[in-house]
Amino acid sequence: MKIIDKINSPEDVKKLPLGEMDILAQNIREGILKRVNDIGGHLGPDLGIVEVTIALHYVFNSPSDKFVFDVSHQCYPHKMLTGRKEGFINNQYSISGYFNPDESEHDNFTIGHTSTSISLAVGLAKARDILGQKHNVIALIGDGSLSGGEAYEGLNNAGELNSNFIVVVNDNEMSIAENYGGLYKNLEELRNTKGNSQNNFFKSLGFEYMYVEEGNNIEALIQAFKTVKDINKPIVVHIHTLKGKGYKPAEENKECYHWHLAGFLDKKDEISKPIETYESITTDFLLNKKEKNEPVVAITAGTPGAVGFYPEFREKMGENYTDVAISEEHSIAYASALAKGGAKPVLALLSSFIQRTYDQLSQDLALNKTSATILVFWGTIGPMDATHLGIFDIPLISNIPNIVYLAPTNKEEYLAMLNWAYNQNEHPVAIRVPFIPLKSTGIEDKTDYSKLNKFKMIKKGEKVAIIALGNFFNLGEKISNKLKDELNIEATLINPCYITGVDKDMLNNLKETHDLVITLEDGVLDGGFGEKISRFYSTSSMKVKNYGAQKMFTDRVPLNELYKMFGLEENQIIDDIKKLIK
Repeated sequence: MKIIDKINSPEDVKKLPLGEMDILAQNIREGILKRVNDIGGHLGPDLGIVEVTIALHYVFNSPSDKFVFDVSHQCYPHKMLTGRKEGFINNQYSISGYFNPDESEHDNFTIGHTSTSISLAVGLAKARDILGQKHNVIALIGDGSLSGGEAYEGLNNAGELNSNFIVVVNDNEMSIAENYGGLYKNLEELRNTKGNSQNNFFKSLGFEYMYVEEGNNIEALIQAFKTVKDINKPIVVHIHTLKGKGYKPAEENKECYHWHLAGFLDKKDEISKPIETYESITTDFLLNKKEKNEPVVAITAGTPGAVGFYPEFREKMGENYTDVAISEEHSIAYASALAKGGAKPVLALLSSFIQRTYDQLSQDLALNKTSATILVFWGTIGPMDATHLGIFDIPLISNIPNIVYLAPTNKEEYLAMLNWAYNQNEHPVAIRVPFIPLKSTGIEDKTDYSKLNKFKMIKKGEKVAIIALGNFFNLGEKISNKLKDELNIEATLINPCYITGVDKDMLNNLKETHDLVITLEDGVLDGGFGEKISRFYSTSSMKVKNYGAQKMFTDRVPLNELYKMFGLEENQIIDDIKKLIK
């Protein structure tokens, strides 16, 4: 019998003798490895936080005491100790990869984006004090999350508290990739002096401070947490852990094993032939500019691997590469100022993370009309967790004045758009990088993208016009073919290219020979691209039908189910068209 078999709640952890806790830690690691190998997920952060989580639940009394873990990278051990071990032992996908209050009373918030735990925990602590309650509030933060602006704001606010507030800083010497920023130099200094350096960032904000060198030693952690339990002032417990602990490849290659696809335990070491992707042609483009001694600056915000900025690329770019750490807001302002100063910034962010940057997009970038280039990756309808959906970038970016938002449909268009965005000096330009297998026409795209909002008519027809944006252009082609096969309608097929405007001339011309316009976009419809077309035709007799995602948070819903739910299956669209053109 494994020790984990006896653990159904934190109360069971408290009953364990210390001698069994290291065995429990090993059982938890086995569960983490099994789940990630079966379905993918965060690996290194969870392996490194096992002992910390056991000690927290041994000393504190969740859910009476409130835990708020940052970004959920480190939630798997917590889930296994709070009644959800079957989601790891038997890999029930119904257990999400993030904190989720719908699953357990031990999860206080749905959390997926980083640097939020301290702010959320400060609110819980203040509510407790106002209500005259007595319990501990513990914020855990790690994996580079301290570099995010909200973490600083939360720490600054927390320093004013005169009551119990515990921040556990999980210092594994890493972000998702390596750490960047001055704060991490201070953490290194604190590690090197075993917490005794007079230069202490946390103390400067009004916190008491404790350092635990052996952050993977359960006994040392229990002693530390017992010391700070029920404290009546804010304190930081700085613990030094090993990311990926217990799985040698994850210990040795921390960036690669931060998150992993399923099946990694079964793969043999083999060299696969490199394939061309939108990420690889992006890095080739940037390296080419660097080799020509152009003032290019490639930027990302703590997620270099997700956008194809792998270690070899970063090394080759040298000082022409900046990782601003987990600071998306800063990345926009930084890119804007680089452009103002005469450099050529190309900033790569994921769709779900660019949501954090609205004010900077509007004020620091668009209002100043600086010619930074922003690449938006992973924008699509997909089966992601609710915290990582890629469907909100279109209404967010496309409704800010002055920004040009482009949606390429193939390699040649993407390169042409990227080259134009990089070389021009008139507009902030965002490009929604295709999130589909790379498609190449083999024909150079010579479009002059400075002539804004000019759509491309790929096929001229009549009666029905299909305006298919970006990733959904392939769907538009399929609908066009089906209309020909089933209804003998030669539909007009349009690639709009621009998300931020409409081609008034082309849309007006469609009125002469068309009765119906449908729009296809793989983003949320409310405030999206299709609504611009509907608004244009609102005073005419043209029928318009918009297809895209509904305004809702979906959570790990399979893609085929999403398409059916949103009416995006080919047969559903054809049936709609039949009814609309009767």
